Amino acid sequence: MSIIRVFPRRTSFTPQDEFAFVGDPPLLRPIAKKAQVSVTFTWDIAEAKRLAKAWGQYYSVSLGGPALNSSCNDFVPGLYLKSGVTFTSRGCNHHCPWCLVPGREGKLKLLEPSPGWIIQDNNFLQTGREHMAKVFSMLHRQKHAAVFSGGLEPDLLDDWVAEALRGLRINSVFLSCDIDGALEGLERAVQKLAFLGRNKLRCYVLLAFQGESLEKGEARLERVWQLGFMPFAQLYQPADRYIDYSMEWRHFARKWSRPAAMKASHREADAR
Repeated sequence: MSIIRVFPRRTSFTPQDEFAFVGDPPLLRPIAKKAQVSVTFTWDIAEAKRLAKAWGQYYSVSLGGPALNSSCNDFVPGLYLKSGVTFTSRGCNHHCPWCLVPGREGKLKLLEPSPGWIIQDNNFLQTGREHMAKVFSMLHRQKHAAVFSGGLEPDLLDDWVAEALRGLRINSVFLSCDIDGALEGLERAVQKLAFLGRNKLRCYVLLAFQGESLEKGEARLERVWQLGFMPFAQLYQPADRYIDYSMEWRHFARKWSRPAAMKASHREADAR
């Protein structure tokens, strides 16, 4: 019998099957014995506990998820993330002060690659060539073009990785530029991935960490754009609380995460 999964909020990765729900139980409920409430963000924990009580009126309920440091030593496709999303590793060997992954998942652990075309690994390029070759082989068998949405570390992107990506059908590849010091590595990486073009070459850009000013964040975003990437701005959120940013910051981050807005502001007709 299928397990009901409940989520406090909907994201672009929320499962879409008949046993996945966002929020309170509906009037017409599926036949099942168990329900699991999964919470990703710490600021949703209170809502997740409320939902556990609401769903507990009808099912045996368990509460877990990344925000509650649940074990992540395996991955079941389609269970807590929509079809197509896959993890081939967990954790990361870095300890970046703005990142939640090391505290939640620990050091890098390899998983047997499950079928999917959206690679969500926290640091895929740390997994090594043997593992990456398995993943690239799996991606060749997918009907959809590959999306590397977990983010590739620019300093680890070598010629071997670039040639492997060149041989794939690519929807988009995300890199990262969380601090000014990452720009040098990003510049080297874009030279290897220039064949993708701006529409497929994305870059996460962290904003407002440790009191960073809007002006400094904008300067880094502009540099990322000039290098040939399509930036994706992300406002920093700590593990223990939720920062309610000003309207100015939210508007700024929204502009720098929407390709149409960025193209319009730069008056670029990029048809690639």
